[in-house]
Amino acid sequence: MRILLDECDVHRVAPLAEDLAGHEVSTVARMGWRGKGNGELLGLAAAQFDVVLTTDRNLSFQQNVARSDLALIVLNAPSNRLSDLRRLAPELLQALPFMQPGQTRHIGG
Repeated sequence: MRILLDECDVHRVAPLAEDLAGHEVSTVARMGWRGKGNGELLGLAAAQFDVVLTTDRNLSFQQNVARSDLALIVLNAPSNRLSDLRRLAPELLQALPFMQPGQTRHIGG
């Protein structure tokens, strides 16, 4: 699965790529998409990725993901500390194979 880590997550979530073995993982920064609005970002991502991974709990309410060609996974951890986010990796790995375009899923908390 091709996964894009959202811009707000670059510093904290990028190490999660190690936990997502078997998946192709990139970040908004690596793609050169920093500063893009959420709507534009999702449009760009839909052409190259299957899933956007974020900690932005508002993204699913601000954008119509249901009409998108990609899935959105929101990580709900007690904090944005890497240790808290990495604890969600097992649940994330279980959810990934079942994600469908237009679907939003919250992992954790």
